[in-house]
Amino acid sequence: MNWLEALMLGVVQGLTEFLPVSSSGHLEIGQTLLGTTSEENLMFTVMLHVATVLSTIVVLRREIGQLFIGTFTTPRWNEDKQYVVLLLFSCIPVFIVGVFFKDDVEQFFGSGLLLVGICLLVTACMLSLSEYLTKLRAMQTNVADVKEGHEVAWKDAFIIGCAQAVAVLPGLSRSGMTIATGLLCGVKKESVARFSFLMVLIPVLGDALLESLDLITGKATAPAIGWLPLTVGFMAAFVTGGIACRWMLAIVRRQKLTYFAVYCLAVGIFAIVYHFVA
Repeated sequence: MNWLEALMLGVVQGLTEFLPVSSSGHLEIGQTLLGTTSEENLMFTVMLHVATVLSTIVVLRREIGQLFIGTFTTPRWNEDKQYVVLLLFSCIPVFIVGVFFKDDVEQFFGSGLLLVGICLLVTACMLSLSEYLTKLRAMQTNVADVKEGHEVAWKDAFIIGCAQAVAVLPGLSRSGMTIATGLLCGVKKESVARFSFLMVLIPVLGDALLESLDLITGKATAPAIGWLPLTVGFMAAFVTGGIACRWMLAIVRRQKLTYFAVYCLAVGIFAIVYHFVA
């Protein structure tokens, strides 16, 4: 892998990690078109994940700082502690799938652009459905609280967590599935976007840790691709990840998910067609 390929894949990872278009699906497409594979570039994939996590921490530093202070500076139970527990609770499904069933899921569903294309079509349907039903719910009532929705509750956290667990499949957008599911549950737009981006930090860090352990224990190999591609890819993912995170927070507030649904539909069709004609 040269630095230009690393730059392109870093930009793809950074943008698509937070936009509801599936970073794993786009990386699969990008690596297929560039002739590289994730197995050959495991260390590079780990670095991209770390970069996007750091960009999220930078963008949401005030929220994370407030949660940290509220959780560890007082012995009393408060809203910050409850929110942290909600985040951890929402990660139980993806933890179970990631630790105990990840290999089984990959073997059962396989990989490749056909799976990516099908999952992108599912993402498009979820985004369209959530926006349509949210607008329909707002039109059918004049009660402001119902229009705006409610804060994330225990039931919502678990359901959103299940959506995140399903999104381990390439092509199912993690942010798209969690945000769409939260909107379908009636959660406020701003609340579900914030919750989605904070909850994603835990499994992404966990995934990067598991991949790092595979490298350390020798279960996976990491060919030397050079410090320049690693650095370029890391910085590209970090910068574009921060931009995408801020952008997505604003998009959810304006309820503009249909555009991403159309995009996922187009890319999904492309992936399926490419699978059969390539």
